[in-house]
Amino acid sequence: MSIWWSLHLRREAASVPLARRLLLGTMETAGVDPDISFDLSLALSEACANAVEHGGRVAGPGCGVPGAGAHDGSGVPDGWADAEGAGDADDADGSGAYHVTAYLDGDRCRIEVSDSGPGFPAATVARRRPSLAEHGRGLHLIEELADHVRFRNRPGRGAVVSFDKMLKWRDDALLKVS
Repeated sequence: MSIWWSLHLRREAASVPLARRLLLGTMETAGVDPDISFDLSLALSEACANAVEHGGRVAGPGCGVPGAGAHDGSGVPDGWADAEGAGDADDADGSGAYHVTAYLDGDRCRIEVSDSGPGFPAATVARRRPSLAEHGRGLHLIEELADHVRFRNRPGRGAVVSFDKMLKWRDDALLKVS
């Protein structure tokens, strides 16, 4: 059995705890170990906060980061989709939005946050940033909390943060992998 959900959220600070609470509730109901749930919820909060702060459209042609290549060390299992198509639609009110998708499948949880902003700087995508830099500490925290992380750009269409973590289960878990 597996669980997945997807949210289309406005780029507002109030959306961050909404996404976090939905993830925590899902994992608690499924029977995921509370420490794993906490790590993933903190990583999700950082990714959502980044999308709220930086994920808006940039005026003018060529928004996005040209030539930024993706570094993929994710080890994503076959059959797990990327949020490739997420974030393509403009909002009617122009306020901007971002998308969160979570998959609990077997012994792994995968989370993707995508936005429609200018994308990550090339150094972020290539993972060449000092951990004590003024900006980017949240991304470093995501890397520390998750097992596999991928930052990538969709030139002219925004950025995607994907991360996954192996799950541990409570003894009374509903979805415990046998």
